Amino acid sequence: MTKTDAVDLDRIDYRILRVLSSQGRSSDVAIGEEAGLSSNAVARRRRQMEESGVIAGYSADINLRRIGYGLLILVQIELASQSDRAIGEFEQAIQRCTAVSKCWFVSGDVDFLALVHVTSLEDYDETYRQELSILPNVAKIRSSFVLRRVLDRATPPSAIKY
Repeated sequence: MTKTDAVDLDRIDYRILRVLSSQGRSSDVAIGEEAGLSSNAVARRRRQMEESGVIAGYSADINLRRIGYGLLILVQIELASQSDRAIGEFEQAIQRCTAVSKCWFVSGDVDFLALVHVTSLEDYDETYRQELSILPNVAKIRSSFVLRRVLDRATPPSAIKY
């Protein structure tokens, strides 16, 4: 989405988004108290933001470390070719990589950046050999292991300006 595709929101919409970004399970009544609206008005505005794609969905923020997936790896992937076909084949294939939670097509020295969650170094070795290294059109893979999370938020405060 470019800046010109942005949906027009007012201060009240931003107040609703601010509450939802930090307390996603808040009721319309609770949000209304924060935003100075009735619960019906909050429900209407929330529905409009869902329909316009501003609110893309709701999900639980699962602490993967607590369920054994404490090793987080940023994987930089360089393709052998940047043709539409090579990129498309790669994008389709990475969907099947079970340890990959996110993948972005990026500018710069590499073509893709993937976020991988595994239980151990041995688990990553297996993921690397059985999933990542066999992806189509891959020329080079570089892995950076996350040592410590310094900042981890879904929405930057600057995006919710009011």
